[in-house]
Amino acid sequence: QVQLVESGGGFVQAGGSLRLSCAASGRTFSYNDMCWFRQAPGKEREFVAGIRWSGGNTFYADSVKGRFTISRDNAKNTLFLQMNSLKTEDTAVYYCAARSGSYYFFNTRAADYDYWGQGTQVTVSS
Repeated sequence: QVQLVESGGGFVQAGGSLRLSCAASGRTFSYNDMCWFRQAPGKEREFVAGIRWSGGNTFYADSVKGRFTISRDNAKNTLFLQMNSLKTEDTAVYYCAARSGSYYFFNTRAADYDYWGQGTQVTVSS
């Protein structure tokens, strides 16, 4: 099992920044792909950013490219999401997720991820 705990959410004005963290524990050797997803009220959970733990390749949704940066600290088994130039439409609960196993293609479908954190609320006001 893998346990994921997010932190760093909060309330910020449009144009501001937040940094989310996701601390992983347990069988941290059992996954290679991690993502940030988000879910706004009344909407489906959507992919935000992903990273391949080995190699560090990163992937982003078009809506956040150039504003968000995903990174990881291998030694601390921690995933980060630096969010800059925040917009009101970024308001959502943000979840980190890990996919068990190792795959050639990076998948951004929420249904394919096995481990999830509890989520952290990000609210961006105008």
